[in-house]
Amino acid sequence: MFPTKVKRLLQLRHTLWGCASLKAPCSRLVLGIETSCDDTGAAVMDESGKILGESLHSQKEVHLRTGGIIPKVAQQLHRENIERVVQEALERSHVAPSRLSAVATTVKPGLGLSLGIGLDFSRRFVRQHNKPFIPIHHMEAHALTVRMLQPVPFPFLVLLVSGGHSLLAVARGVDDFLLLGHSLDEAPGDTMDKVARRLSLIKHPQCSTLSGGQALELLAKDGDRSRFPFRTPMGQTYDCCFSFAGLRNQVNMAIMKKEAEEGIEQGTLLSCVKDIAAATQHTVASHLAKRTHRAIVFCKENGMLPSSNPTLVLSGGVASNEYIRKTLSIITETTGLHLLCPPAKFCTDNGVMIAWNGVERLREGKGILPPNVDVCYEPKALLGVDMSAEVRAAAIRLPSVRIKIHN
Repeated sequence: MFPTKVKRLLQLRHTLWGCASLKAPCSRLVLGIETSCDDTGAAVMDESGKILGESLHSQKEVHLRTGGIIPKVAQQLHRENIERVVQEALERSHVAPSRLSAVATTVKPGLGLSLGIGLDFSRRFVRQHNKPFIPIHHMEAHALTVRMLQPVPFPFLVLLVSGGHSLLAVARGVDDFLLLGHSLDEAPGDTMDKVARRLSLIKHPQCSTLSGGQALELLAKDGDRSRFPFRTPMGQTYDCCFSFAGLRNQVNMAIMKKEAEEGIEQGTLLSCVKDIAAATQHTVASHLAKRTHRAIVFCKENGMLPSSNPTLVLSGGVASNEYIRKTLSIITETTGLHLLCPPAKFCTDNGVMIAWNGVERLREGKGILPPNVDVCYEPKALLGVDMSAEVRAAAIRLPSVRIKIHN
């Protein structure tokens, strides 16, 4: 989200240009480009939200072999694939660049080296074809994806959880967010990936082709979480921010203890690996649920959500985890909210969500720039107006909610 003064100046300066350029007799078309982390994605979408064509190149197999995302490797893979991915999306949609109304591209937040590839390609593309450019906030795109699939009026509460981010915000408009809480250290997806690597889950016969989070979720289904009662983070901090580094330290200590007991070296699968997976997943889910519960109470006390059919949207890569979805559903049922989650294929990073964000901004004429304007990528960028201090000051203590889920 651009600072308010800058946003107003850009809108004032470019309104006439944008309106003149975007008038067309047929439905307007947006090309979305995503390169914020380790997926190169592109999609073409019309103004109604219909996906005309898309392409996605995943780097998962490469990063599984290297034990994690190496930014320079991700950058090179984006560089090698972005032109092909964009071309495939255009060909599958049967849309020539001349027919596009705008190009929307993720410019923040994310891995700087990855963002740079998408932004450089997009700048060349819009200048070559003289198309408006719409810079996209990656988390804004995740938050709005659900509106592509069904009508969800503003305002609504959104929990965004992924490998690189976690936040709670009230979405009041396409570019209007109130940030209630965010991660203070690492994201939940990053924590689960690191635990999976520490457990050497890639050596497990069921997990050799799965990401760390997917492997953890699969093995957790047959695990006994009660064998490792990890503490839920930040239990005495009454706000909506997240912290997962302490949990990862707890898990690492438990793994070291069990390795010593079983007389095995690091890198060998523990006999209790499924139990540790189940306990880790449950504690992550519990932490997300408690912070979300507090956000709901805060919103209700301050009239920030509609009294009729208030909604919680759960999105981002980690939102595809079924256990986490079920845990959040317990909270929404308890508090009277309606839980909405995009299908798993739209939770992970893709060009479709960027194109949709571009469509939403195009409809409202927000953040649309001419092709010659210089835009910089931002590896770190909060979403909206930060209200986390106000939430902390409210010091809301929560009633106990029992989270019991049967696999």
